Amino acid sequence: MIYRVIAIISFLILLIVQYFLIFNTYNLKNERYFIAARDILNDAYTRSVTNDKVYPGAQKIIDKYIYNNISNLNALSAQSSKKFEDLGNKVCDSIFTQLRLNSNMDSLFTQIIQQNKLGNDLQYSLIVTYLGLNFSGNNYITIFSPNNKNPYLTQKIQTAFGVKIDGKLKNINAQNLTTSLYVSSPANNSYKIGFAFFVDTPHRYIAVFKQMLPMLFLSVFSILLVILIYFFTFKNWLKQKKLADMHSDFVNSITHEFHTPLATIMIANKNLQTEKIIAHRENILPLTKIIERQSQRLKTLFARVLDITTMNQFTLNKKEVLIGDLLDEILLDYRLMVSETNIEFVFSKNDNHTKILLDRFWFTTMLFNIFENGIKYNNSSIKKIEVNLSDHKDITEIRVKDNGVGMPNDTIKHIFEKFYRETNPQVKDANGLGLGLFYTRQGIHAHGWRLKVESKEKEGSTFIIIIPKG
Repeated sequence: MIYRVIAIISFLILLIVQYFLIFNTYNLKNERYFIAARDILNDAYTRSVTNDKVYPGAQKIIDKYIYNNISNLNALSAQSSKKFEDLGNKVCDSIFTQLRLNSNMDSLFTQIIQQNKLGNDLQYSLIVTYLGLNFSGNNYITIFSPNNKNPYLTQKIQTAFGVKIDGKLKNINAQNLTTSLYVSSPANNSYKIGFAFFVDTPHRYIAVFKQMLPMLFLSVFSILLVILIYFFTFKNWLKQKKLADMHSDFVNSITHEFHTPLATIMIANKNLQTEKIIAHRENILPLTKIIERQSQRLKTLFARVLDITTMNQFTLNKKEVLIGDLLDEILLDYRLMVSETNIEFVFSKNDNHTKILLDRFWFTTMLFNIFENGIKYNNSSIKKIEVNLSDHKDITEIRVKDNGVGMPNDTIKHIFEKFYRETNPQVKDANGLGLGLFYTRQGIHAHGWRLKVESKEKEGSTFIIIIPKG
């Protein structure tokens, strides 16, 4: 758990670092965007308004309205602040209206662009940022600033930076500020005006984004690479954990593989010691045959489960057997093992002469695993296993049906996976390694047969072994 937390924290730190890297890079590129062109525009605009204000010829308009009203404004500033403010707003409205009507900034901007061979996609905005009056002592009284909206001006031309005099640039910000000037006079009854020149392309952010594409690609690639490394590391950790759990379960539950032959031998041996069996000597031979078969099975089992991985690469020792007789023997052996439990076996067949080429050990193992699955996942008072052998034209079919809890379709997809164990809340003490049905499928495939499963929840399951002829 601690490693997972460390991995998540490390990944979050990486994301934060990448975010600040991209953010700072964007700000840097945004600030330096067409910096050379900005210097050219600043120099050209500054020269054009030397000895003038806002744009060439604008000073006459400003002087006219300021000096025609400065005496009244001076008088009102000492008498009534409201009247002074109202007259100041009216004077500003007149100045800005006339500046907008008489602006020659479009032609000036076009001239600057052509003379300096700059991009035709550039747009500008010319803004008056401040206007203040000095009646005496170089103390300026503000009659316009962006913070104090003028009620006589339309909201459309009032921006966060001031009143827009001319230009089509809509996105006005500190990054596209090209020139900012303040012009004043130290004389009494004068004024101070501030104005700014903003220039930018209409697609600035797209252009900056394109410049950042290589870095963005590398950043995203590095994050995806880290995610991929984390994914495969986590997947490998889960795999190793699963293998570790499997080995632990295998050591603690080794009797899972040896229980059947040992239990059968013990029961057969116990029966041999009873007086009833001893008195009828004809019953001794079948029991000794059972002990012989199970001893041989135990010997083979020891050799094959020493290394669990060898179960995936076994070789078959095939012999031709009468399948009906072999099923009788397998059911007899399994009945002996579970003779003291509430289990009922039913065997039916339509032919006693069908011969099948198979590995006796693996065929027995496959059926035992299917029987065990039907008994383990079964809550019925009488657990019933029905085995049916039927011979057809092209195939021989063995059906093993139980009356257990059944399985949903999602479970059927996984029951043959190695180490898969279904955690069914209806079943208690369903212990095991999750290997039984895995070995069953391996054996089926090794023989070249097919295996189908039909199941309904709360009704039971049917395992169908299909053996082709020829």
